Amino acid sequence: MKIALRFSQLYAPTLKEDPAEAEIPSHKLLLRAGMIRKVAAGIYVFLPLAWRSIRKIEQIVREEMNAIGSQEMQMPVVQPAELWLESGRWDLYGPELARLKDRQGRDFCLGPTHEEIITALVRNELRSYRELPVSLYQIHTKFRDEMRPRFGLLRGREFIMKDAYSFHSTEESLQEHYDDQAGAYGRICDRLGLEWRPVVAESGQIGGKVTTEFMALADNGEAELVYCDCGWAANVEAAETVVSRHQSATAPRDLEMVHTPNVRTIAELAGFLGIAEHDTVKTMAGKTPDGALVFFCVPGDRDLNPIKADWAAPGVELLAEEDFESMNLPKGSLGPVSPPEGTLVIADRSLESEVSWGIGANENDYHMLGAQPGRDFVVSAWADLVTAQPGDACPRCGGALQGARGIEVSQVFQLGTKYSEAMGASFTDEDGTEKPFIMGCYGVGVTRSLAAVIEQHNDDSGIVWPISVAPLEVTVIPLSVGDDEVFHTAERIWQELADVGVEVILDDRDERAGVKFADNDLIGFPFQVVVGKKGLAEGAVEFKDRRSGERDLVSLESAAKTILAAICTERSRFAARQNA
Repeated sequence: MKIALRFSQLYAPTLKEDPAEAEIPSHKLLLRAGMIRKVAAGIYVFLPLAWRSIRKIEQIVREEMNAIGSQEMQMPVVQPAELWLESGRWDLYGPELARLKDRQGRDFCLGPTHEEIITALVRNELRSYRELPVSLYQIHTKFRDEMRPRFGLLRGREFIMKDAYSFHSTEESLQEHYDDQAGAYGRICDRLGLEWRPVVAESGQIGGKVTTEFMALADNGEAELVYCDCGWAANVEAAETVVSRHQSATAPRDLEMVHTPNVRTIAELAGFLGIAEHDTVKTMAGKTPDGALVFFCVPGDRDLNPIKADWAAPGVELLAEEDFESMNLPKGSLGPVSPPEGTLVIADRSLESEVSWGIGANENDYHMLGAQPGRDFVVSAWADLVTAQPGDACPRCGGALQGARGIEVSQVFQLGTKYSEAMGASFTDEDGTEKPFIMGCYGVGVTRSLAAVIEQHNDDSGIVWPISVAPLEVTVIPLSVGDDEVFHTAERIWQELADVGVEVILDDRDERAGVKFADNDLIGFPFQVVVGKKGLAEGAVEFKDRRSGERDLVSLESAAKTILAAICTERSRFAARQNA
């Protein structure tokens, strides 16, 4: 389809200054380049240029999904509460689930995800193992009522997402399709021009035990990750931790009670005793759904990972400030020696070989030195409890981990039978028995990917689009609209480029050259053709590569051919990434 636009007819209201509400480059540039406008917190209008890029991202996703046999469909945004009650998520999902009632008073929600809808669909349609596997996907709007929407499209409430769901009769079939989806997601990231890493992750409210996130590396990413040169990487929330311990006290000693007035934190304790923080043990408290008290013990210089705490004691919630008062617990002096009766003590496995712990004494203003597991207290279980950090040992090869920040642009999950069992979705297997579907789900944040691309591809002047997702490929800029020779030459090149399949825009506005250059650099079209009186006198126009900043004079006779060759080369660069 021929794409030839005129700037004078384009709805792209650019801004000269960074909006006060915007904190990170992608948010600033999307607003300044006239691509999005805010309607409410976390809810945006996508203007024509952004929408063109979003459609290109969708098409890349669609091509990769179709290539692995996933079939496109469409499901409703509004979902009945009954299905969420069946799955057990109506109350568990939390306030992010936007609930509403229809005029008959029936409960509905705005879909943040579609596991319930798709499971209810196939349980009425798929009956036999012969019909499996099946993989279905949609590209659709989602809504999650985020408590703190921020960073523009990175943490929005309404967003566009591709979500796919697969149904299998065997674990082997699920694994095969999971690998296909993961491979497709890697190719999507490549085709978007992203620098990315697949990382071990935590499944959160979606569920399942096996999941991988695809992280676009970015200084402003909300996610923290650790990685190793051997190729292993993980979100710090889910990273297996191998803590290197260098405790000063390595020999057993007698248990000693120490008066520590007004000492409440590990830093205060270490300073009071004149020891290093890593020679202390921090104890944090939680309670299980049945009300049992749990003490979590971790090295004093490390943080307890709440997700790992939940793995070690399913359903545990860390105590709130008021809980310490109601349970008569000394918040700043907790420890594993003589805890309240029935307390479960779970300690980080890095402490298992240590024989001299500096701990709280379970009494205000007192701590203990020399506490020894087995002699002075009992550890109910050893577990990986701390949040991973750079410098820890890689669980795969033992090398030192490095740290980075990233934007989660996509994630794949092996759900198993979590939803099919809860919702009675089953098939008849080869042996005639009824079995629950084995499921997987796979999501790509389309609008989040748009922001991630800009986070990685920008400079002081504006966006620097990869050609694969640029709203248009070339802008033709006549420096003087009132000069017939200049304008007609620019218009002719614009038409020639459009005729050979280039997506091109003509900046036909009656504006100063500086305004045109600023706007075109801000929007970030990959290539610029500048037509001016001085160049025409030499029979040439200027051709600028926005990414490299290089400028070349090309003859009028060969301008369209030269520009097309450069564009084809750039297109091929992303095709090569895709096929690498």
